[in-house]
This record gives sequence, structure tokens and C-alpha cells, in this order.
Amino acid sequence: MTSKNNTNKATAANVVPVLYRVEDAARALSLSRRTVYDLIRCGALRTVKVGARRLVPVSAVVEYANGLEAAA
Repeated sequence: MTSKNNTNKATAANVVPVLYRVEDAARALSLSRRTVYDLIRCGALRTVKVGARRLVPVSAVVEYANGLEAAA
């Protein structure tokens, strides 16, 4: 039984996120939390709402970064 619990823990640790909390999106973009909220407000960064939580799809972070690169 112990080995099964260890396997589940190892699998859970290897899960790749699909949605970021705003704080995690800010960290991924090397921006402040406030800047990320400003990007969300102006429509530059897509989000989804899950219950009361506002989450940022990883794909939205990538799209935003690619847009910055294309504009440079």
C-alpha cells in the first residue's frame, strides 16, 4: 500500500499546469501581479473564471509573450 501512495505522489508532482493563478502567471512573465491585472483589464491577457477564481491559461501566457516578441 505504501508503494502505491508513493507512486501517486510522484505522478502528482509531475503534472504540468494548464491554468496559472495570477501570481504564477506574473512569475512566469517576470512581471508584477499588478501589471498582470492591468493586462487582464485591458484585454491583453486572456483569463478564465472558475467559480470565484480568475485563472490564466498557460496558452494565454505563451500567446502574450509571442506577441511581445513579434512586436519587438
